Amino acid sequence: MYTENKTVLEWIDEMKKLLDPDDVIWIDGSDEQRDSLRKQGCATGEMIELNQERLPGGYLHRTAVNDVARVEDRTFICTRNKDDAGPTNNWCDPEEMYARLYSIAKGSYKGRTLYIIPYSMGPVGSPASKIGIEITDSIYVVLNMLIMTRVSLKVLEVLGDSDDWVRGLHAKVNVDPQNRYICQFPEDNTIISVNSAYGGNVLLGKKCFSLRIASWQAKQEGWMAEHMLIVGVQNPEGEIRYICGAFPSACGKTNLAMLIPPEIYLQKGWKVWTVGDDIAWMHIGKDGRLYAINPENGFFGVAPGTNEKSNPNALASTRQGSIFTNVAYDPADGTVWWEDLTKEVPEELIDWTGKPWHREQYDKNDKSTCAANPNSRFTAPAVNCPCLSSEFENPEGVPISAIIFGGRRAKRAPLVYQSFDWTNGVFVGSTMASETTAAAAGAVGVTRRDPMAMLPFCGYNMGDYFAHWLEMGRKLGDKAPKIFNVNWFRRGEDGSYLWPGFGENLRVLNWIIGRCEGTAQAVETAIGYIPSANDIDIEGIDVTKDTMKELLSIDKDEWTSEVAEIKEHYQKFGDRLPAELKQELFDLEKRVSNME
Repeated sequence: MYTENKTVLEWIDEMKKLLDPDDVIWIDGSDEQRDSLRKQGCATGEMIELNQERLPGGYLHRTAVNDVARVEDRTFICTRNKDDAGPTNNWCDPEEMYARLYSIAKGSYKGRTLYIIPYSMGPVGSPASKIGIEITDSIYVVLNMLIMTRVSLKVLEVLGDSDDWVRGLHAKVNVDPQNRYICQFPEDNTIISVNSAYGGNVLLGKKCFSLRIASWQAKQEGWMAEHMLIVGVQNPEGEIRYICGAFPSACGKTNLAMLIPPEIYLQKGWKVWTVGDDIAWMHIGKDGRLYAINPENGFFGVAPGTNEKSNPNALASTRQGSIFTNVAYDPADGTVWWEDLTKEVPEELIDWTGKPWHREQYDKNDKSTCAANPNSRFTAPAVNCPCLSSEFENPEGVPISAIIFGGRRAKRAPLVYQSFDWTNGVFVGSTMASETTAAAAGAVGVTRRDPMAMLPFCGYNMGDYFAHWLEMGRKLGDKAPKIFNVNWFRRGEDGSYLWPGFGENLRVLNWIIGRCEGTAQAVETAIGYIPSANDIDIEGIDVTKDTMKELLSIDKDEWTSEVAEIKEHYQKFGDRLPAELKQELFDLEKRVSNME
């Protein structure tokens, strides 16, 4: 027996009786066990071994065609009081949902193996880390969890006899979309996922634990669980400043997390270090500052669009020990391919469903003709990342100087602005918006509000979540990080992007760091502090002073419309919306009306 923890053993016994497995295996994190599971997965067809010379430790997995992405309409927050789940979450009474889920899962492991995965979110033993145990009947899940989390028996030693651990049950059942549920029970530290076998729905340490459950835990315990990257910017003197950033999908989050400085900056000695690309858990340190850890141990990235030009560091991370989900297979060399991986499209592939695919059938404007699923993924060990921070395993985390919110706005938001203070910064984050692109479902150009990029991931009432942010600001006082908003996607009159983006975004980060250190200038405006056209370095890029003025301009009519839209957005939170944010909206409206 690997543990004597009564709460763990009782729960596992309960699950065994419910699921009726043929065998039970504890996952110990060893290379020997991992290799054995890979062989078993290949033998059953669950995994496909790739060319081990080109992609050592690389494997391909195909999900069912009805099971290729997160399913927000089948995701529930189950709290005893419906209002505690809030207006942005699907809710069900816990007793009712437990009964439904157990009825679906009952006996579903017959003929299958029950795998028990003890894992740590964050460095094992860190005071900022949390422990989970996932039960699954999927080798794919086990192998992915071995990449994405820290799995070992040491986790059970750290847990001891504590009841502070997250219970996670995953059952593939029949992969039936009509009976698919991904449910969080925050008051019980429990996650249950049934009838899915796709990564984001079944790797329960991912969004289910790291955000939906952890955000609830953070509120109760006085810390923050956020959908944020963590990046360190090192200047030529060797000083590193750490920044967290929240961005909705398709807004350059991963590219910023693994940013490569422009050549002109590299020559001067600038470096950028990745601590995390997706999740930040932030605690107040002994010195009163905010410190962040990345609770994950790998990257679960979108494959299409990732290439040597867009994100060479992400691509390098996939070259060893990675699992590829729903990408295309290249039988010519036993490797994988996805759209935009290479300029040259291979002539013949096996598509993500396992069928032969020919280059002539591909139409860039028709996603259904793609060889890889548009949401195909790679699961890559963080240790592979060329720019991984040396502080990645620091149990105390890294000190955060700035928090950035971002979105995709064609006209309204300037390239960058700083909030007036923490409370105003919470207002900025709570109203975060992005305009849909052709890559997203639905109409193009529609504004979608996604507060702090947490809309699908907040494990409780979002009005209470805003209040928790405000409370954290009161605790931090003058040691709170400064809060900014960025928009890499401002367009000119001809519809073209005004800012080059990618590595050049370091120029904006430099201004942000300068503001944190009191060395950079800014102009006070109706929406916050904005740099002048001279405050951001444009040496060596095709951006003129006039373009910078346009990038940094704010329009009264646009912001009058913004105020009206925020009013509508805020109405959904009712009495749970903090009074401070209502006041911030009132003040913004007043300032905008006084603009010339």
